[in-house]
Parts: sequence; C-alpha cells; structure tokens
Amino acid sequence: MKDLERISGKTEQMKMQNDVVPPSSQAPVQAQFVTITEEEAGQRIDNYLLRVCKGVPKSHIYRILRSGEVRVNKGRIDQLYRLESGDVVRIPPVRVAEKSSAVVPGAEFPILFEDAHLLIIDKPCGVAVHGGSGVSYGVIEQLRAARPDAKFLELVHRLDRETSGLLLLAKKRSALTNLHEQMRDGLTDKRYLTMVAGDWKNARQHIKLPLHKFTTADGERRVCVQAGGMESHTVFSLLRKFDKFALLEAELKTGRTHQIRVHLASSGFAILGDDKYGDFALNRVLLKGDATRGALKRMFLHAHQITFTHPETGKDVTINAPLPAECERFLVSLGKPLNTAPR
Repeated sequence: MKDLERISGKTEQMKMQNDVVPPSSQAPVQAQFVTITEEEAGQRIDNYLLRVCKGVPKSHIYRILRSGEVRVNKGRIDQLYRLESGDVVRIPPVRVAEKSSAVVPGAEFPILFEDAHLLIIDKPCGVAVHGGSGVSYGVIEQLRAARPDAKFLELVHRLDRETSGLLLLAKKRSALTNLHEQMRDGLTDKRYLTMVAGDWKNARQHIKLPLHKFTTADGERRVCVQAGGMESHTVFSLLRKFDKFALLEAELKTGRTHQIRVHLASSGFAILGDDKYGDFALNRVLLKGDATRGALKRMFLHAHQITFTHPETGKDVTINAPLPAECERFLVSLGKPLNTAPR
C-alpha cells in the first residue's frame, strides 16, 4: 500500500504555477504557501510533497524536509507529520528536470461503478495500471488525461499488466484512505478467475507460502517462495475440471505481488499463458487452437469480483466483472462455458 501512496497523483495543488521551477526558467523563484483542504488532510507530509512536486527526486524531498525548508504553520516538522485541514505548508522553490514532450492520450475504460467517491473499471489485459518500468503511461495517466477537470483520482490498488478485471480508483482522498484501511485490515473480499494446467483434486484448497520479492539482473521484478518471506494466503475453489486443465476461483486473504501466480506455479499448477511463472512450452502450444480446444493468447487471470464497505454510506458493495471474451471463448471450446453448472 505504501508503494501506491508514493505514485505521483493529481491534486488541486498541481494548479500552482511556481511550486516547481524547470532549469530553463529565468523568473525569480519564491517559496509557495499552500493551505491544506479536507480532501488532502490525513496524508504524511513526505507523500504530499512527492505528489505536488512531481518529478523532484525523492532524495531531494527528504533533504528539504530534514533541513527545515518545508514548514507547516511556520514551524518545523519531520517526514512523519500528518497534515490537517487548514494547515499552511511552506514549499521552498525546487528545480526539476524538464518534462518530456510526450503526450499521454486520454482514454476511458469500461465502467462498472461510479459515484462521487469511487470509480471502478474493467481493466483490459495488456494495459499497465500506471507508467514506469519501461511503460510511458498506464490506466491512471490515461484516465487523468481524459478527465482534466477531476480534482482527485488515485489508484486504490494494482493489477498486473497481463491481468484483466476490476480496478478501483478513488475520487476523494477520504475514500482512498478508507479503502486502504479496509485492505490492510483484511476487510475486502477480492476474487479472481484463473485456469491452470494439471489435475487439480480438491474442491477447496488453502495455499500458504511465504513470498519474497527480488529484482533480476536485467531489472525485472520477480517473486519466489522463500522461508522468511512475506506471509501469504490464497484460497482456491474448483469451478470446472477438464482433462488437462482446471478453472479455479482464487480468494485473496493477503495481497502480495504476483501472489496467485506464484502460489499456483510453486504448487505445480501453472496459470495458462503466464509468461513469468508459467509453462512456457505449453503457452506456445496454446497460441494456436487444435481439434480439442480453441487458442489462448493471453494469461488466464481475471479479477472478477470484489466486496467492500462503501467509504461514505457504510453499506456493503459487491461488483462483478464478466469474464473477457477471449477467456470465455476458450472455455466454450472446451465444452463448458462459465454459466453452466460444474460437475
């Protein structure tokens, strides 16, 4: 969750004209004094500065905090200070590298739910949720470009680039904070549909394996099962069984990076089409259909349901995302579409 809180966002303070000054500017630079709104209250000062001073190196943000150049209500604060509504923040002049001239194309995605607090979309396979790691932009940047009048729009959680399905975004900071708390406390119910290779036996199976994140020599983020890793728990329910495959519902009890993919692969059941942890030879075969099945040209992992408490009304909300057409066609080719009763 901390990673999400550091993703640069669009806040009302982005409207300030001189909070960051590009190197080429010759205009006099001055400190800015910004009053914190109710929507901005509750966040730590370091995360707030990382947002409004977009493009400023993290090391520089912490340097100006340590040096006392950033002040709140004329007093010095440390990086752990949480902003309150009405606080007046002094932001010193800081310089950033000139921005790239690349333009992010605005885009909308299938909307499953929207109100004044939340936006829930059905993210397509192959689309990153945010820019970085070789990706110029993702869902969040495209949505902000398509909604220039939106005062606040932030990712509540992430999905892997090749995973499709439910993606929650907050339209108010209070909603973001509330949903993050629900996820940290295990109060949300997130479920995925996935198809694996192998002879799956149990109707319901718990997998608890510790997960360790690491980076490969070429900079790729990976996860492995390792003693001393983060505690991780997934519950799998069998929905359909085929000669060589099984359709499962995965219920997340924890939310670790690549959790479903690594839990399954480490248990001997690779997700079809998984290009990081899957059966690469099988994936190549699946690219073309044969007499017994259709083709599958993507990873079969889809976030299909989430239940949470609405941050404003306090009522339980359950949202579903239909199985993508390519995955549904693959199921139909095996003889059992998702809307039939399991055997």
